[in-house]
Parts: sequence; structure tokens; C-alpha cells
Amino acid sequence: MTDEVKKEMLHQGHRARLRQRYLREGLEGFENHQVLEMLLFYAIPRQDTNQIAHLLLKRFGSFAAILEADPQDLATVPGMGEVAATFLSMIPPLTRYYLQDRVKRIKLPLDEAENSKSYVIPLMTGRTEEVFYVLCLDSSCRLLFPALISRGTVKEALIHPRHVVEATLRHKAANVILTHNHPSGNPTPSRADIHLTHLLQRVLIPIGIRVLDHLIVADGEAFSMAQEGILNIE
Repeated sequence: MTDEVKKEMLHQGHRARLRQRYLREGLEGFENHQVLEMLLFYAIPRQDTNQIAHLLLKRFGSFAAILEADPQDLATVPGMGEVAATFLSMIPPLTRYYLQDRVKRIKLPLDEAENSKSYVIPLMTGRTEEVFYVLCLDSSCRLLFPALISRGTVKEALIHPRHVVEATLRHKAANVILTHNHPSGNPTPSRADIHLTHLLQRVLIPIGIRVLDHLIVADGEAFSMAQEGILNIE
């Protein structure tokens, strides 16, 4: 038996043990590098992904930063390549996709701020640029569709009222919740945020669509304009 074959068998045995540990215990007791190396099993079938995981953490500093990194930067880490970089970069949007689909499947009404927050905080997970969504709701405040209106820089997103109106009509919304993120880390609304909210209310009210809230998300927290009494009285 050659040294290369022995090494391959050793890697396969390690992978099997790590998978079995996950199936028994979940991820709670895993270190960051162990989670990374197990993820990479499925994109890098024949290399020592433990070493690659350590290199990734050394380069980017944290598990979250790795998943939020540009795939082109990930691909430059020794042992990675385009396929593995693409795989890791898919995890945050895949998480958001799952959570959005779950809300639609269980038909959770978003008529209270806490319910809305439980949806929009994961929706913004892992985003490094500012995005603005209009959550289109039916008459019972159940989600019809999360319409992405604008994707901006880390400083601003440009919102055109016409695009908001088009999205609400296309998805037959009776109510909407506005939401965007502040990549800076502070969810407090700016004057421009408040002005935009009132503008969109004035645009949507005449066509029979209520703005229930505007939620601003940053660092896993959400500021609700409805809870703080900032929305105009309709």
C-alpha cells in the first residue's frame, strides 16, 4: 500500500468520524474550523480540508467573514479554487432562501412587529451592502412575496417610488412592510429613511395599500418605525 493510498484512507476515516459526530450531536460542540472543514468535504473531495479551513480563518478572521467574502478572494486561498469558493458563498443566501420559504409555508401573519422582525432579520443575514425590500402582504398580512427593490452600496440604496408601486401591484398586495439594512451596524433611522417612509405612504395610500411598518436591520437587531410611532397616521 502506497503512502498516498494510506493518506487517502486516513482522510476518508476522519471525514466519516466528523460526519457521524455531527449526526449524533449537531454542530453545537464544533469549533469554527471543524464546521468549515466538514462543509468543504462536499466541494473538495480529496484534500485535507482541515488545513484549508485553518488557512481561511487566518486570512478572513472569522467564520462569518469567510461566508461573506467575495468568491474571487476565497478562491485565492491555497487548496480552495472556484468550485469550493462558490459553494461557501452560497451559504448565506441559501439560509435566507430557506427562512423566506419557511415563513411562506407556515403562513405566519406579519401584522405584529415581533413577527415581522423574526422574518426580516434573517432576510438581511450576511449582507455587506444596503438592500431595500418591500414585503408584499395579503389582506390577512400573510406574506405574498419579498420584492427586492434596490441593491446599493454600503452607504445608500436608491429607491424609486414607481418601482415600489409596480412591485405591490404585480404581487397584488393589500398591505406592505418596508425593510432595509444598515451595514454600518446602527439600526436607528436617518432623516432620509423617515422621509422616504412618509413619501411611500403618500404614494401607496391612494391606491389602497397600507404601509404597516418600516423595519431597519443592523447587527441582528431591527428598529420598527411602527413601534416607535414614526409612521404617519393613515
